Parts: sequence; C-alpha cells; structure tokens
Amino acid sequence: MAQDTARQAPTAPATPARALLPLVLPALVVGVLASLLFVGVSVAAEKLQGVLWADLPDALGIGRHSVAWVFIMLTATGIAVGLVVWKVPGHAGPDPATLGLDAPTLPPAVLPGLLLATALMLAGGPSLGPENPIIAANVGLALWLGTRLAPGLPGGLWPTLAESATIGALFGTPVAAALVISEALAGRPIRGRLWDNVFAPLTAGAAGALTTTLVAHPSFDLRLPPIGRPAWADVLAALVVASAGALLGLCAVCGFPYVHGAFRRLRHPMLMLPAGGVVLGALGALGGHLTLFKGLDEVGELARDPGGWTAGQFAGMAVVKLAALLVAASCGFRGGRIFPAVFVGAALGLCAHALVPAVQPAVGVAAGVLGMLLAITRQAWVSLFTAAVLVASPAALALLCIASLPAWLLVTGRPQMQLRADGTAMR
Repeated sequence: MAQDTARQAPTAPATPARALLPLVLPALVVGVLASLLFVGVSVAAEKLQGVLWADLPDALGIGRHSVAWVFIMLTATGIAVGLVVWKVPGHAGPDPATLGLDAPTLPPAVLPGLLLATALMLAGGPSLGPENPIIAANVGLALWLGTRLAPGLPGGLWPTLAESATIGALFGTPVAAALVISEALAGRPIRGRLWDNVFAPLTAGAAGALTTTLVAHPSFDLRLPPIGRPAWADVLAALVVASAGALLGLCAVCGFPYVHGAFRRLRHPMLMLPAGGVVLGALGALGGHLTLFKGLDEVGELARDPGGWTAGQFAGMAVVKLAALLVAASCGFRGGRIFPAVFVGAALGLCAHALVPAVQPAVGVAAGVLGMLLAITRQAWVSLFTAAVLVASPAALALLCIASLPAWLLVTGRPQMQLRADGTAMR
C-alpha cells in the first residue's frame, strides 16, 4: 500500500536546463560582488579598529583596554554612529531591532550611511556582527543594478541571490546559504523541484564563499580537541548545555522589547546611541576586552586555552556579552546578532567544561552555541551549521541534532529577538 501511495503521489516537474543556465552568470556576478563588499567593509573596520584601539591609546600613553579607554571609545562610537544616523541621507536604514536576515530592499541612497554606520560600529567595539546590514546593502545594490543591467530577469531573483551570496561570504561556504534558502522556501509555495529553486542561490553562495576564501582566508574552526567517538555522557552534556543556552538566550529575547522601549523613549539618535555607548562602556569595563566587538576573534582566544579561566569567569563573560548584545541591538547600532551570540554560547559551553571536566570542550562549545543561536535567531539550519563548523568534527553532527530537539521545544512559539514597527516582539 505504501508503494501504491508513493506511485500515486504527484511529482513536481523538473525545470529544464535551458531555464537554469541563464541564471548562472548573474548568480556568479552577484556572488563575487557581494563578497567583495563584505570583505571591503570588514577590512576597513579592522584597519580603523587598529588605529582606535592600538595606535591612538599607545600614542596617548593610555592602556589599550583600560576602563577609561573602554568608556571613551564606546561613548565616542555611540556619538559617531548617532551622527551618521541623524545627518546622513537615509538615516542608515530602518530601526535595526525590526530587521532579521531577510533584509528589506533599501534604496541606493540609504546604503552609504548604512555601511558607514556598520564600519564604525565594528571598529568601535559594540557587540554586534556585520551580517544584517551587509545583507541589506547587498540586496539593495543587487536589485538596483540587476533591474537595470538585466531587465529581462525576474526582479525577485536579485534579493535572493544577494542574500545567498552574502551568507556564503560570511560563513565561507555555500552550504549555509543553501540551508537558509531551503528553510525560507519551506514557508511558501514553490514551483518545480526544490533543487531547481536553490540552483541559482547556491551558485551565488558558492561564488561568494569562494571569493571570500581566496581573498580573506577565513576560518571558523576553533581547533578544540576533537570529540572522537561520542559516549552517553557526551549526549547528556549536549542535551543539558544546549537547553541551558536556549534558556539563557530567551532571557535576552524576553527583555528585548523593554530595553528597546527604554532607549526609544529618548527619541533622538544623538541621545539613544551615545547613551547606549555609555552602557556598553560600563559592560565592557565589567566583562573585560574579550566581551567587546563582534566576538569571533575573541571566541578563538577563549578556545586556545579552555582551562585559562574559571567557571565563574566564563559565566561572567557570557552574561556580560549577552547584556552587551541586548543593549547594542536595542539602542540603534547597525549590526547583526549571530556572531556575538556565538561568543555567548561558546563561553557557556566552556563554563560547563570548567564546572564538569567530563564535558568535552568541543561538546560544550558546540551545544552552547546551538542553544544560544536557536533562541536568538530561530534559524535552525544556521544554528546547527554554525555550531558544527566551530568544532569541525563529524561526530558532533549527531550530538547536535539530538541536542537541538529539546532546545527547539524551549524556543519555538516564544517571542523572537526581532520587533515589529510598534515595538512588540514577533513570534
């Protein structure tokens, strides 16, 4: 009977090759350009960060990560980004608290201010990553250029290609882009086979990932001790740590509308952003320099010496970083939440290892990142993929799939860390 049912099930017609081939060149071009924009903004921000956090304090005789300099830099960054949001045409785009990875299409006039605000944020130390504004900028540019240079192609193609290309560039692999696009397609009716629908986005993601790899040589592998053959203790550890990460992330998610509302009452970007900078300066002084910036380089520093901090220190860094993420996302800084959430999850996992040495560092880090990202992003594939690539262990995949089940039950149906225009949380 099952065989009869399978034979009777309708099969979506495959898209002929002649319909897919014209998409290859646009996808490749978008992939390369999206990657170059991402790398360009990242390199510019890194250069400016070197000036602000090394050259300038050294010239002034101030400690690079002293309490005074952290306060000065975070407050100054709030003022600088506030000026961009206030004065630059387009005001650096809409309120970032209302945005996710699925970026809106912004007019070209808005994009220079958005990129400038992003570069200043990345260099200045707030706890946000580049993903949301870079995706928004690439989507806007791709649609604007694509509709002019190739008007025969569907207008809706360009945002999909740009989003896929940017995700591929951000993570250094097209797999992440394919997973995100597949997840997005699951919520809408599609025509033809699934693979036909992801063909062009996968091409753009591959071009973006390869360009970033050749130009910038990124690596997400934390080089933690390999997991080896999983034991029952590893399964238990993954379940507990992932669930703890999800619960900790939900604390920030539940507080998001209230913290955002408090900053929103200030009304003006030259009040909201400098005030946010002052709070972030206090958090940075409390948590130390590792809790500053987007967090990816800082995670690598933690992973190089898992035994270099106590469980209390790891827990403190996780809580401070999560609070910094919450404040930075609420007060108007332009940036994404994935990379700082990775730091929080990794610190939580290393805290579990410090408390219970039987918890392998790689298991703790991967499970902590998985739970945290599920709570912050609600992007299940991105969460699984990011957690897996950090430990680069095939054995981790099975553990993470199992650990994702209770963590997902904890977060599904709960408010998201993304707000509507009226300030209420999305679900």
